[in-house]
Amino acid sequence: MPNDQAVSGSRAASARAALANVEPRPGVPKPDPIMVADHVRRSFGGLTAVNVEHVEIQRGAITALIGPNGAGKTTFFNLITGFDNANEGTWTFNDRQVAGTAPYKLARIGMVRTFQLTKALSRMTVIDNMRLGAKHQTGERFFAAIFPFLWNSQEKSVGEKAMGLLERFNLHEKIGDFAGSLSGGQRKLLEMARALMADPELIMLDEPMAGVNPALKQSLLGHIKTMREEGTTVLFVEHDMDMVHDISDWVIVMAQGEVIAEGPPDAVMKDQAVIDAYLGAHHEAQLTETGESLTESSDGDSA
Repeated sequence: MPNDQAVSGSRAASARAALANVEPRPGVPKPDPIMVADHVRRSFGGLTAVNVEHVEIQRGAITALIGPNGAGKTTFFNLITGFDNANEGTWTFNDRQVAGTAPYKLARIGMVRTFQLTKALSRMTVIDNMRLGAKHQTGERFFAAIFPFLWNSQEKSVGEKAMGLLERFNLHEKIGDFAGSLSGGQRKLLEMARALMADPELIMLDEPMAGVNPALKQSLLGHIKTMREEGTTVLFVEHDMDMVHDISDWVIVMAQGEVIAEGPPDAVMKDQAVIDAYLGAHHEAQLTETGESLTESSDGDSA
């Protein structure tokens, strides 16, 4: 009988193979979408920050959400994950309507996210930050908390899971340290590891490589690939085009709040709408076949 990782790895390979037959165009249907968003709009005064007509996220794949500064990427993330309210629109997760659902409720059903600026609780230890990420903890209930025998076993299991993830993310030697003492890169790792405590089906990463040194970038890349092989769907915002090209199965491009292109990384980086959005039409001649000019224009950008 194949082990779980082999099964999920096969599932991820199937998802990528299915995407190979999907037409590269904005709003294109996917074979097995885990999330679908329709007519999602968010305005701030007279400025329309997000105006997404239709977008689908393929289950089991790594999807990158890219675009120039001010494209609406992080705002779209905030809307989908319940950290902001849309003016209109609907979106589903596993065919369940979740528009307007609170972030903690989304986490309970399998949708979690990280932030460009990490949200680690600096005055709590690393291990306690990890424990907070686990779902359905009996000891968190008021009356159950006074009867340890009701939750001792679960607490032990949560601790073991947290330790396993900290070892996987090479943070096991920091378990007793305050999260505020970690480097920026280590906090990125902690937030990603804590998100996995919830056993998510979909993890949304907002600029996971921002402010991270090159050595740690390679570690983060490996962890994201492992998530896919374990069957977790990954959607991430990123400006690092080398990373996008390296690990993405599918790329969605936003500009001025709208989805302007979708497709495999190679196809998207040659798309004229994408070239214009990043560089302007007058820079077209500078774009090389490998997309180096697009990469250079994106270096140093922030969301």
